Amino acid sequence: MYRVGKIGIDAGGSLTKVAYHEQGKLHVKTYPNDNMKELIQWLQMISPNTQLHLTGGKSGYLKNIVKQAGTIVDEFTALTEGTRFLLHKEKAEVNDEFILVSVGTGTSIFHVTQDRFERLLGSGIGGGTLMGLGKLISGENTFQELVELANTGDHKKSDLLVRDIYAPNEPPLLGNLTAANFGKAHLNREADTPDHMAALVQFIGETLLLLAHQAALMKQVEQIVFVGSTLNGNIPLKKVLQSFQEMMQYEAVFLNKGAYAGAIGALI
Repeated sequence: MYRVGKIGIDAGGSLTKVAYHEQGKLHVKTYPNDNMKELIQWLQMISPNTQLHLTGGKSGYLKNIVKQAGTIVDEFTALTEGTRFLLHKEKAEVNDEFILVSVGTGTSIFHVTQDRFERLLGSGIGGGTLMGLGKLISGENTFQELVELANTGDHKKSDLLVRDIYAPNEPPLLGNLTAANFGKAHLNREADTPDHMAALVQFIGETLLLLAHQAALMKQVEQIVFVGSTLNGNIPLKKVLQSFQEMMQYEAVFLNKGAYAGAIGALI
């Protein structure tokens, strides 16, 4: 039987993340929203006196169906406080001021300082894009399968590059830059499903990075902290988000438990 006094829960659009302390150690768990029954069963193993601190878009719904007492925590406050906690716990060398990019089903971008935060903008491009378009491209419908496909593909076979446009002449820009995402997917018969999945991840990463970099330029900061469940085990996406650091002069920071920043923020 678990003896947990308080649990932080981030109920997002696709996944529900859980954080709690047991015997002085931080534990995290993830449940897909289409299997909420499993989460409810796990919570039923806990004392009825356990306090739930809920955040995220599905927090109100979850509060109404669980037996334990629940308190709703502001989503953006939970996310930023959880990120600050993880930066300290994981000893990440990040200044008190940074751009925070939360890549969940969609994406939110914040300017965070030592004692406050501001949500600057958001995008509908994120994990939901990866799952939805990934299903249309590959027929696969699990996150891990889609990431594995992307990891074995070559986006340059599907994306139209600057060098493709100017060939056979030398391009005026770096030739490996993307001129059009999926710009030759309909032309290159050698491109296969992993290549198109790699192009999808490239598209998501480039789009989010451009938005985050514009925010960093506006606020005159260089460090960009990326969190969110879409990054969990997603090596191809992390590579894209890191790949322009020298050219665009920013520093990409990833946290080991960044997928649980919202749940941890709700917990603390």
